[in-house]
Amino acid sequence: MAQHISQLALLVRDYDEAIDFYTRVLGLDLLEDTPLSETKRWVRVRPRGSEGAGLLLARAATDEQRAAVGRQTGGRVFLFLETDEFDQDYAGLLEHGVSIVRPRTEEDFGTVAVFADLYGNLWDLIQRRQPLG
Repeated sequence: MAQHISQLALLVRDYDEAIDFYTRVLGLDLLEDTPLSETKRWVRVRPRGSEGAGLLLARAATDEQRAAVGRQTGGRVFLFLETDEFDQDYAGLLEHGVSIVRPRTEEDFGTVAVFADLYGNLWDLIQRRQPLG
């Protein structure tokens, strides 16, 4: 029997603004947007072309949840978006005015930059270096 993480819940202020940012700005695919009640929706996004884990965009419903929007990991990098097109994706972040927290650097493992999403969550944009061989 195998296990895998299928999705992570990400607290957001508003479903529609979150969908707009994650799909239009980051280019994620909207997998599902299903109303569950008058105030709750099941909204899932995932990086384009990926079969891996996605994000469940969960609208903060309590004061405690609203206070945690953008700070679910206490200010540490939270999500890691791997790409085969670093230059294109990095240029897209800049074009959309996304806050770059740490500009592009070349590391032993590849190319990386840190950016903040619309709520302040920190992400790594990574293109892994191809192994020699």
